[in-house]
Amino acid sequence: MDFLLDPNIWIAFAMLTALEIVLGVDNIIFISILVGRLPPEIRDKARRLGLGFAMVSRLALLFSLSWVMGLTKDLFTVMGQGISGRDLVLLLGGLFLLYKASHEIFVEVEARELDGPPDATATPEQMKAAGARAFWATIGQIAIIDIVFSLDSVITAVGMVDELPVMVAAVIAAVGVMLFAAKTIGDFVDNHPSVKVLALAFLVMVGMALTAEAFDVHVPKGYIYAAMAFSLAVEALNIRSRGKRAALKASGAE
Repeated sequence: MDFLLDPNIWIAFAMLTALEIVLGVDNIIFISILVGRLPPEIRDKARRLGLGFAMVSRLALLFSLSWVMGLTKDLFTVMGQGISGRDLVLLLGGLFLLYKASHEIFVEVEARELDGPPDATATPEQMKAAGARAFWATIGQIAIIDIVFSLDSVITAVGMVDELPVMVAAVIAAVGVMLFAAKTIGDFVDNHPSVKVLALAFLVMVGMALTAEAFDVHVPKGYIYAAMAFSLAVEALNIRSRGKRAALKASGAE
């Protein structure tokens, strides 16, 4: 237990936890958007399962570090470009994220009417079965992208810290923070459609960055986060402006 008195351990734990939280932002946004399409009564359950799977996948990868680091070795070469197992995971994950985010943008902007009202002729059993299918389809999609984000997160953690217990503790702490913040972020995104479109655009950028990373073109996530933070700041001003106009109209009507 003497290592707990080492300040370097605590500094490494704090830095890695902060990094894991930052790297988990895109994961939270993806989960929040998918969960937002489920009935309200099962959203919390889906959110907890999604983040729980994120933690399990990160811990599983941490406890198989030799296999994870082996994924960085080239499996084959295409036009002079070495392709490793990690590259394949990032490529497939990036393409999936690009497709899913683009599809959600289309539904949100162009095809909102496709959701339509629920089928009034459906029996309670049919509605329950449809809800269960939607729930597990959502969990499946969250699981796919969790693996991609977890792989990137674990490889980053290995590059920062040598102590496995510190990495495990940082992952658990980061997921705990994400669990605490996920509902607030999800509710905010659901209540502001323009923010939802911005979040989906952010996921498109992340998908492009993952795809580029698969071909050894490194795009610092700091640039993506900075662009998203600026866009959100502008949208926050728009939301405040709309709120003030609505308040003025309400006071004028009175």
